Amino acid sequence: MSADLKAPHSRPRLAVPAGACDCHMHVFGPRERYPYAAARTYTPRPAPLADYLAMASTLRLGRVVFVQPSAYGGDNRCLLDAMREVGPSARGVIGLDATATHAALREMKRLGVRGVRLNVASRGFRDAARIADMVRATAARIAALGWHLQLFTDLEVIESLAETFRRAPVPIVIDHMGLAAAALGPAQPGFAALLALLSEGCCWVKLSGSYRISRQEPDFPDAAPMARALIAANPDRVLWGTDWPHTAGHGHAQQAEPPLIEYRQLDDGRLIDLLADWTDDEATVGRILVHNPARLYGF
Repeated sequence: MSADLKAPHSRPRLAVPAGACDCHMHVFGPRERYPYAAARTYTPRPAPLADYLAMASTLRLGRVVFVQPSAYGGDNRCLLDAMREVGPSARGVIGLDATATHAALREMKRLGVRGVRLNVASRGFRDAARIADMVRATAARIAALGWHLQLFTDLEVIESLAETFRRAPVPIVIDHMGLAAAALGPAQPGFAALLALLSEGCCWVKLSGSYRISRQEPDFPDAAPMARALIAANPDRVLWGTDWPHTAGHGHAQQAEPPLIEYRQLDDGRLIDLLADWTDDEATVGRILVHNPARLYGF
């Protein structure tokens, strides 16, 4: 196992159902084979697929969705090769740039790609009009493929783009609980807008990245009210993911030499066990881990 991925992964107490899906994770490296984008804002250490699969086996996860990290930009080779290695139980969400041809996108769909990610938070984009243009342009490119559009952004931007999302010709997926600030609770500005979109069926939300919204390690109890509110709003439109390998925080400005970042040493077994705190309904756990991902990603 890589030196930076030594966190122990306990076997979950939660009865993880067959076909459970990790809907949000990343792989990195080796760098000589998969070089990082020059315009990145951080430099990740290697996070090999073999290390991820060992963790996923401990958690009894049967399916996985590879998500393109901003460090690779629109170069999806690392993600696509990992999908090929895993096979039919894998799906992908790519980064998209102007160089991708329609033929290339059709081949990615054949491999199991089902969406495109806009990493606007990673790059520090906050201009709602600019992001709305990105959403519309990307949606126009992928609508015929039957793909969805995934956004990594915060509540303020989500609230500003609510009508854009309602009119989008493709499903909208929101990363990491909309980057809500757990310490501020469900009454914080913008969270009601996210709940409304979710309850109307106008978006999906990932119950991932508790450590991104809370500082109360290891079980992030102040994130629980946010997760429970999202589940209550629409249990058929929420997903769960490890967010492995848990990149530490980093700046958003491009630099000549983007900083090398560490990985947070989190127990993914404890992270999936948080679902038992967020809902004590076994059927709802089954929706979140199995049935909702099957619908969105086409398992």
